[in-house]
Amino acid sequence: MSGLCREVITLQLGHYSNFVGTHWWNLQDASLSYDPESPPGEIQSDVVFREGQTLGGHVTYTPRLIAMDLKGSLRTLRQEGSLYDAGKDTSAVTWDGSLLMHKESPPAKNSFLEDLDKLDKGQILAEVDFSCSSQPQCSAAAGGSVSVESVNSRLSRVQRGYRLEGSVKVWSDFLRIHLHPRTISVVHQYNHDGEAHRLEAFGQGESLLQGSVLEDLEDKLHFFVEECDYLQGFQVLCDLADGFSGLGSKVTEMLQDSYGGRGVLTWGLAPVSHPDSTPVKDLYHLLNCTLGTVHLANHSSFFCPLTLRGGLGRRPSSPTTFSHLSYDPSLWYHSSSVLALALDALTAPYRLRNNSVPMWQLADMLAVSGRKVVAAYGAVPFPMMHGGSLPDALSACSDAPPWRPLSACPEADGRCYGQWTTLKGFEGQKLISSLAPGIKPPTPLHSLHSGEDVLSSYIRSFYPSAPLALQLVSTPSKLTPPFPQIFSPSLDAQGFLQNEPPPPGCPPPLVSSVPVLTSLQSGPALGSWLSDLHRAAASFDIRRVAPSFLSQGPELADYQEALEQLRLLARCYRDDSSGVMRSSSEEDDD
Repeated sequence: MSGLCREVITLQLGHYSNFVGTHWWNLQDASLSYDPESPPGEIQSDVVFREGQTLGGHVTYTPRLIAMDLKGSLRTLRQEGSLYDAGKDTSAVTWDGSLLMHKESPPAKNSFLEDLDKLDKGQILAEVDFSCSSQPQCSAAAGGSVSVESVNSRLSRVQRGYRLEGSVKVWSDFLRIHLHPRTISVVHQYNHDGEAHRLEAFGQGESLLQGSVLEDLEDKLHFFVEECDYLQGFQVLCDLADGFSGLGSKVTEMLQDSYGGRGVLTWGLAPVSHPDSTPVKDLYHLLNCTLGTVHLANHSSFFCPLTLRGGLGRRPSSPTTFSHLSYDPSLWYHSSSVLALALDALTAPYRLRNNSVPMWQLADMLAVSGRKVVAAYGAVPFPMMHGGSLPDALSACSDAPPWRPLSACPEADGRCYGQWTTLKGFEGQKLISSLAPGIKPPTPLHSLHSGEDVLSSYIRSFYPSAPLALQLVSTPSKLTPPFPQIFSPSLDAQGFLQNEPPPPGCPPPLVSSVPVLTSLQSGPALGSWLSDLHRAAASFDIRRVAPSFLSQGPELADYQEALEQLRLLARCYRDDSSGVMRSSSEEDDD
């Protein structure tokens, strides 16, 4: 490890957050390198991974992660994991009489999990040639029967066989890495499935963080914190539309109180749709999002909602679309993979080996003057022609930036209080123009002499007066099984646009990596977004329409206070000095 490693602890609170987190950790795992002869990568994996040893003395790399979910959400995944499984000790059984054993059949595993089991046990997959490759989990789990570099290339050989869209029920159905025994926390008071005992309301989640749940969380936090040398903070992925928003508000408050001075960057996750939704449940989702936004922003260094919904209200517009993706918004397995790709770039600044930006610095630039809510945008993938250059790619997007909303918040033209942009995954492509001497540059971008200048000049053409920070990361997001193949046939294997479309009848290439461009912004658009959320929640009498929501907490006075805080938060984003006329709906909020 070179340079100072500022560790980060990740918390995933809720089922959809664990969907996004599972894809995100799979992406991190795919980039791990175990070859001591290889130069260190741009991303410092030790920031989010921890090194340990199994009972057999084998080295393991596991996420520095606490994942919380409800009873029945794990299916085939054991809560304690299998890295440190020493086998069951039956020596304490002293009963000599007859025994009647009732054994329940375990849930069936999909083809991907079955192949992982075979690799863990050192068994041979008939369709794979075992001559190479890379992944820590197998040798650790099976007593060293499979070498430390053994899974990525083997699974990639059969990736075309993994079509998990119909078999993924929970996030553990596509988890490719082993977790530490202290990672998973199951909330037994509520069920993942069924109609009874569901964690549906903000107040239910708030009241959870006490007793055994609090003790378990504190125990896990102390374990991961105490082994850190330079803890920079926490990245929190929290479900926004269900009761986990209330639990997350208490968790972030605890982090803020117990670890003052550390960064707490909170990402509020919301799926495009919920299964078996009803008008009452949609109303609950709106109320949870409203209260979660207020409280999570209050207790975090910054709060960024992440969703492909057209909005957080009960009647959102169409889901976000991307020019070179073909994903099913209703499938959590698909939508979470898109958000994970974006999150891989959004979180890159504080995970870099060199020139990293600590969490507090990232937050200080964006969360200014009480504006602790930020919006995310992304080009997934970034449309860059294979063999082309960055000026070429950006010049093709001269009318508007290529990114799309990742926070259900449209941009405000030319108005922005602060922006952080990351381009990740341009490996092998040119960052500047390579025009021959004497040739007139077709655009001003083609005359610049560094990738940073090219990207900065391009963004400033849309936001001429906004503070801007940017980073370029060459390493792409590597897509390994079972990441869904949701990409346009116009992309080549590296995720770049092909110069020519594939011949008719020829299958499209398997996309193994993609470039991604993301932007975190604080600007007037968030004022309108927060005002819309406030109006939606304040447009009805909650005592008449949703009395059961209040019966589980919060009190009516607390709810009304939260609405007032949301209204005042929206006003923080108004650009009154710009001379732009405010809408009548915005003025009504004054």
